[in-house]
This record gives sequence, structure tokens and C-alpha cells, in this order.
Amino acid sequence: MIVIAAVDERGGMMFNNRRVSRDRVMIERILEICGRVWMNGYSEGLFGEENAVVDENFLEKAGEGEFCFVENVGVERYAEKIERVMLFKWNRKYPADFYFDIDLNLPEWEIVEMSEFAGSSHEKITMEVYRHV
Repeated sequence: MIVIAAVDERGGMMFNNRRVSRDRVMIERILEICGRVWMNGYSEGLFGEENAVVDENFLEKAGEGEFCFVENVGVERYAEKIERVMLFKWNRKYPADFYFDIDLNLPEWEIVEMSEFAGSSHEKITMEVYRHV
């Protein structure tokens, strides 16, 4: 599976049970890349019914090559199943109490792509794609 997450500069994803941020252009870019995306009910409103495969057990059910958008769940226990990670990084530090929980600086991960684009809510969003080696 390919995990997608939006994080701030410190890897924060949630604060007080709310997403750290959202961005219309980022969502459009994710849909251009992925088409359909697995997620839980929390994220469904971002993507629309036609693009979302919604299941509370989506990380267990998603197969090889399928995209999973995570906001409020940890993915570390699925690390062996994860082929790639796509992080959309905001160029800001927000207060956060829930963080992306895989250390992508470990030797089993390598960055294979990095690009920047202007979002609808942020001047700069950096997309980083990591491959599990």
C-alpha cells in the first residue's frame, strides 16, 4: 500500500482531534495521482464519494499499490505492508498532539521524489515520496 499524509514541519497531523490543515489544491493533486483513495470516515468529506473508498479498517484491507490517506490513525504497525509514503508537508509549525509515526530517516526508507507547489491555503507545499527498500 501507499500511505499519504499531510504534515507540518514537525510531522504533526492532528491537534485536539482536528486536522492540522487542509488544502483544496493538495486534494486535487492527490486525486490526479491516485484516482481512488482508501480512508476512514474522518477524511471522507475531503475527497467526495466518487473518489473515496471508506472503511474504518482501510489499512488492513488496502492491497498492494493501493493508496491510503491517513489523518487520525497511526501507520507504524503496518510498516512492512507499506511500499511508499507520500508526505505533503506544510511550511509551518502548528501545535499538534498526533504525529506521523514512521521515522522516514531510517535506512529502510529512501526519498525518491520531491516537488513543491502552491496550494490554496499555503504558499508552499512540499510533496516528498519515500520508497521502502
